[in-house]
Amino acid sequence: MQASKNKNREKPEPFYRLSVTKQKTSSEIINEARNVLRTLRTQRPFTPTENQRKLFGSRSSLAPQNRPPSVFSVHASSFDLAESRPVSGVRLSPLDYKPVLVTCAKDEDPSISLPKPAVDAAEVRKISSARARLFRRTSQGNVFPAKMVPSDQNEEKLDSEEPARMSNLCRSNDTCLTEQREYTPFNDESGQLICNEHSGSKLEREDVLKGTAGNFLFQLKGERSVTGDGRFADEEQPFPCDQMRKPGVGSLWPRSVGWKRRLAGLEDDTRINESEEEKIFWHMKVLPILQELKSEDKVENLCLACTKLYHALNEGDMLGKRFKRRNVLLKTLYKLVDIDSDPLCLKLAKIILSMKVDGKNLLNVCKLAFKICKNEKNDYIIQNDKLLDCLLEVLTTEDLQKNSEALLYCMGAIKFMSGNAILLNEMVSKGAVEMLLQLMKQINNIKESDAYFSNLGHLLVQLTATLRNLADLPQARCQLICSGAVSELCVALEQRMNDKDVCTYIVRIFSKLSSYDDFCAALADCSRCYILFLALLSKHQKQQDLVIRIIFILGNLTAENNQAREQFFKEKGSLNTLISLFQTYHELDLNAEKWCHIRGREEEKQTKHPSEAEDVLIKLIRVLANLSIHPSVGAALAAAHRVVELLVTVLEYKSIDVCEELVINAATTINNLSFYKVKGSAVQDKKLHIAEMLLKLLMSNSMDGVVEAVRVFGNLSQYHEICDFIVQKKIYKFVIALLDAKNQDVCFSACGVLLNLTVDKDKRALLMEEGGIGKLVDCLRDFGPADWQLACLICKTLWNYSENITSAASCFGEDTDTLLVLLTSLLDEELVLDYSLDRDLREYHKRYWEREFKPVAEKLLDRIQSHHSFIPAVTITAF
Repeated sequence: MQASKNKNREKPEPFYRLSVTKQKTSSEIINEARNVLRTLRTQRPFTPTENQRKLFGSRSSLAPQNRPPSVFSVHASSFDLAESRPVSGVRLSPLDYKPVLVTCAKDEDPSISLPKPAVDAAEVRKISSARARLFRRTSQGNVFPAKMVPSDQNEEKLDSEEPARMSNLCRSNDTCLTEQREYTPFNDESGQLICNEHSGSKLEREDVLKGTAGNFLFQLKGERSVTGDGRFADEEQPFPCDQMRKPGVGSLWPRSVGWKRRLAGLEDDTRINESEEEKIFWHMKVLPILQELKSEDKVENLCLACTKLYHALNEGDMLGKRFKRRNVLLKTLYKLVDIDSDPLCLKLAKIILSMKVDGKNLLNVCKLAFKICKNEKNDYIIQNDKLLDCLLEVLTTEDLQKNSEALLYCMGAIKFMSGNAILLNEMVSKGAVEMLLQLMKQINNIKESDAYFSNLGHLLVQLTATLRNLADLPQARCQLICSGAVSELCVALEQRMNDKDVCTYIVRIFSKLSSYDDFCAALADCSRCYILFLALLSKHQKQQDLVIRIIFILGNLTAENNQAREQFFKEKGSLNTLISLFQTYHELDLNAEKWCHIRGREEEKQTKHPSEAEDVLIKLIRVLANLSIHPSVGAALAAAHRVVELLVTVLEYKSIDVCEELVINAATTINNLSFYKVKGSAVQDKKLHIAEMLLKLLMSNSMDGVVEAVRVFGNLSQYHEICDFIVQKKIYKFVIALLDAKNQDVCFSACGVLLNLTVDKDKRALLMEEGGIGKLVDCLRDFGPADWQLACLICKTLWNYSENITSAASCFGEDTDTLLVLLTSLLDEELVLDYSLDRDLREYHKRYWEREFKPVAEKLLDRIQSHHSFIPAVTITAF
């Protein structure tokens, strides 16, 4: 009975099996294939820093003539002094009479002074060139030609801006304004009222009334309130100057509803009334500073005056559009723009933006801010002057279509700021991420058929470039995820598929953020992204900077997410797209290799950095390796002959000394694919040729290359032809030597090869060469308690090796007693399972110890003991 028992126990049971008899789950396959199926990591594509800040980088796909300029000039003449009046493009006819301003002496307001004669020519010559520019008339700032106003009335008098009262204005010809006649702008420089005898079109009338003419009308009765129908509340009181009325005309004001809204302050938000407190504040606080700005020559003092002016305006609640004397202030500030000083222009831009200018002036002040931010040396003064607040307010308040060009330069300035770490953190704290995403939503809502669609693409480039910089900050990344940035970016990517610049910046954002697990998971959940990435790869196949980032993103998506692997692979044309890219960049790299060879060794690449073609191949092969982790996808790839051919070709022509990462990635992917035993496997068909290519890696100076080659042999050695090749080429000696590496993963791969060799009875004796048995025992002692999978693999190898054992001493030699002690100790649960460990970690160790190591170790120990004449006392040692 005992003999029968021993006979059954001694029945050969090699642990190696070529075929899998039962279908296993993907998790079982992945667990059992530890270090056989492996994902790959790689560096994020490198983006070179631009030498200079530009609206569009040097890599932009647009020709300079097809994009807004990064270099331009902004002068005082660039601004429109009548900035509240929309430019109609119609120049009104000149007056055919000389306007006269009549004042009544009895009602003369001492705060109003008549304009002084022009400055004497001799005095002008004394003024410095900078001040001459300051006082120069702007040719584009007046509503009417200069000839319409006497030249001696052009220079403005700051203290003459008190609104003229109706009682002070009389006309000698008794004419007045009617619906068919227009008020011309009240000339801030002369205090005159000019009346145009020619009745213009409705558009012309609206244009003028909306401008400074309207402001004058508001000034006519500064202290009176206005009723809803456009009349002053006390309009029943007669006007002192014969009521400014022509015979036969029933009303002083035009009857249009739009005019009434403007008069009532409902459309342009302009204040009609000015309190006594505001007048006093203007004369006491603001006016002296304006006089200082007109008289000061030193830039430093001008900057200080601008700082005082901003604080004064803020204190008096005079920022924004609801300030009666706004135009007077703006005209002074516009003229200072001609002084060539970035610190001064920065302060001017801040005040002008705070005055909520629009139209042409908004565009020019945004250009001014852009020019300041373009110079990296100005970052320090920008930090201190809070220009960012003004620019962010422009983004959130201005109309996207009406002011698209102004928003472009505003966004460009913010993009430049985002290149500074301090300003970048300030942006996040001020909610810039949410603001930019809201702006992107507005842009995404513009249809491709819309006339603004193309121009908004330029704005989108600046916006996405800024988001790319913001993506460096953890807090910004969190906000991007919570704000649904993935879906908005995908919408923009889909709409702007033909705009390479926009696509590149969005892909750069994904490239950065997909390196983080939380964002990568959010991107993987957006099923639309896979279709978009494939479409971009097909459309821009030879745009290396775009392709490499998309491939990098796909590599990140498929690194840990099994669902992402399956979903991407199932997309129509996914495999063909990858193969086409592989072929394209393989040919580019092959041609570069040939050209390098022709030019001679002295011209060979000196750096270790991959070329552009090599970098694409590295990241493309990584995608294939990661995809192959999924059981069904891996099996399909193993049967894809073109994929395997291209991988083998890399091993053929590329030296590991030239590009180590590319060669090792190719070997790793072949190793993953060799794991699948499927019908029509391309790896099986080419296994001997692959083995020959791997021999080059074993002979290289790269330890990583040697280890990777051994890993591949671990799978391929399941075939008898490969085992014979290993023996013939003495590869087994390399494998045994790797057991001394003192590295768990290296020992695991080496044991895999040795395990498969010991299946063949004729090759078991090779294990005794090079001290193989002793090295296996050392590995068991060094790594057993920490790695039960490796301990199990060592025991399986020794089990196969000792199948025909007759004596333990003759089989294991001097290592017999050590092996007995080790096995006995490792099978003691109380000894090897550390109960001081975390519960989850202890359960993990216990599971592998019970399921994998314990069954085979008990059988091996029983076999050795039954063939050992002397059983030594076991010494228990702690591991």
